[in-house]
Amino acid sequence: MAENLPTYYTGLAPFRETFQGRVPILTFHKFGERPRGVRLRGMYLPTALFERQLREFRDARYQSAPVPGSWEPPSGARVALTIDDGFRSVHQEAMPVLAKMGFHATLYLVADRLGGWNDWEMQQGEARAPLMTMSEIREWIAAGNRVGAHSMTHPWLTRIPLERAREEIRASRRKLEDVLGVGVTDFCYPYGDWNEAVRGEVVEAGYGTAVTTNFGTNAPDADWWGLCRITARYPSRSVRGMRSWWRSLWS
Repeated sequence: MAENLPTYYTGLAPFRETFQGRVPILTFHKFGERPRGVRLRGMYLPTALFERQLREFRDARYQSAPVPGSWEPPSGARVALTIDDGFRSVHQEAMPVLAKMGFHATLYLVADRLGGWNDWEMQQGEARAPLMTMSEIREWIAAGNRVGAHSMTHPWLTRIPLERAREEIRASRRKLEDVLGVGVTDFCYPYGDWNEAVRGEVVEAGYGTAVTTNFGTNAPDADWWGLCRITARYPSRSVRGMRSWWRSLWS
């Protein structure tokens, strides 16, 4: 990866050369305006900015791709869109934009919290935010989007006994497949927290891919259970961030 790249994704211009011949995977969480009192402000992406990002990809002839579990020579530029946790704002804000722009995404669900709340964030003092209901998830799937597993309860998998981590990994797949009636072959490490033992459990559980929070894109020799991603967010107010944002507008 080029050293002068921004540390997050706001627009295509700084990444255009880096993305060539590779499969970038973008990460999203929550969409729309930030409620007052939230701590993790960077988790919210304004809906208008999300639409602009997808329009840039569409105008540059990028195709929407699933999370890569094998390498096929690209017939054109591709990007994989992933959304963690399954917040209701995905259904309300992101899903209409995806449909409008002709893109699809993979949504990683916390299997034991469907229709509930973000208690793993609330324990850290974050504001409460609703998660998608079963009917909303089914609408997501019916629109051509994918779902993956994000564990049962969103723990730090390397900080709990391996036996419990194994159950979080395996049970989340079983539950999602049972209640949704679709195959679940993609996994997302909660908090991007993993090691070789946790990776081995994901492989043994039958997942074909697993995504991390490691910054980067994915080449033909990528580890399919250690895929890199780039977080998409609004421009930082830092000097470096604002410079990157300004350059992207005029490139």
